[in-house]
Amino acid sequence: MTTTFVLVHSPSVGPSTWAPVAAALERRGHGAVVPDLTGVARAGSPTWPRVVETVRDAAPKTPLVLVAHSNAGLFAPVVKEGLGDRVVACVLADAPVPPRKGLVRAAEEADLEFLRGLAGDDGMLPRWTDWWSEDVVAGMLPDAAARARVVEEQPRLPLAYYTEAIPVPAGWDEVRCSYLWYGPPYDVMAEDAARRGWPVTRIPGAHLHQVVEPEAVADALLTLSRKS
Repeated sequence: MTTTFVLVHSPSVGPSTWAPVAAALERRGHGAVVPDLTGVARAGSPTWPRVVETVRDAAPKTPLVLVAHSNAGLFAPVVKEGLGDRVVACVLADAPVPPRKGLVRAAEEADLEFLRGLAGDDGMLPRWTDWWSEDVVAGMLPDAAARARVVEEQPRLPLAYYTEAIPVPAGWDEVRCSYLWYGPPYDVMAEDAARRGWPVTRIPGAHLHQVVEPEAVADALLTLSRKS
C-alpha cells in the first residue's frame, strides 16, 4: 500500500508552507496531504484536540509518515496517537523535540515576555511574519509571490495558544523518528534528536526553507522516513 506523507504546518502560518514539498513528493509517486490548521485556534483553548481532529480528517487510510514543522512538532506526539498505528515514521523539521512523555507548551517562559509585548488589548497577536522586519521575512522567503501567499493566509493567534498545555503520550517516539533542520537555533534541537539516536539531516537555510527548496526537502524526507 502506498505511504502518504502528512505534512503538518505550524498553526502560526498556513498550508502553503508545505504545498511545494507536497507537490514534489507527488511528482516522485508518493501521496502527500497538507491539513489546514489555520482555524484551529478560533474556538479558544485547548487547541490540540482540534489539531488532532483536523489532521485525522485529512489523513487517508494508508500507512503514514507524519512530518511536523516548527511548533507543530509539539503536537506531533498527540497527533500520532490520534492517527494510531497507521503512522510508520515521524519527521520533525526545524521543530522543537517533545519529551518522551508529559506536557509541553508552544512557548517557553523566556519567550512569553516578548509575546506579551506583541499582544493587543484583546489578547490577540499579530500575524507571525508581522513579528519580524520586512528584511527578515524577505530573507526567509525571497520569492515575492511565495512570500505573498504565506503572509496572506496566516491566522492571528491568541496569546493563550502559547501558554496552553499540550499532552505528550508516552511511547509516541517508538516508531522511526528523525530530524531535519535548516539553521540556528534548531541546531540545539538537532543535537537533542541525535542524542536520542534519531537520524539527523541538515539542509542549510532559513526557517521556511521548505518553501524555498522543496525538491531538496522532499528528498530529505524520503531518506529520513525510510527504515535503515
